[in-house]
Amino acid sequence: MGVVEHSCLLRVRYSETDQMGTYYNSRPLEWFECGRSELLRAMELPYSSMEQRGIRLPLVEAHVFYHGKARYDDELRVTTRVSLVGKARMRFDVTVVHAADEQRVVHGHTVHAIIGANGRPVRPPEWLSAKLPAEGAEPEPTGNSWQGSWEQQ
Repeated sequence: MGVVEHSCLLRVRYSETDQMGTYYNSRPLEWFECGRSELLRAMELPYSSMEQRGIRLPLVEAHVFYHGKARYDDELRVTTRVSLVGKARMRFDVTVVHAADEQRVVHGHTVHAIIGANGRPVRPPEWLSAKLPAEGAEPEPTGNSWQGSWEQQ
């Protein structure tokens, strides 16, 4: 299977902004969760059904690279890609851009262990691995390529 990718739209809520008029620095992790949840749903693997089948995906690593501002009511596109890394881990690469002009706001990735209901790591069951790209699929580069976009907004 190739790279699995999904995009969804969201708007910056007033409660997500700070006194500087842009999103608060912890908000991208919430946007990453939104993208991850919608990707799994699009793969016909809503997280709630994964839990019912005894699989959990606790977060074990997160990286966020900040590129530009996003203000209250800006519409953002969250694009999420998934890949299997290792025997019992999934990686979600996420890019958040302004929907109107594709100006990058933030990008990064999260890595999640695949564990059973007993809390121990497990290999992905067949129903999960069949929907994932092969291990080693090309994720988005994670280097911080900040280009001074804060000054342009």
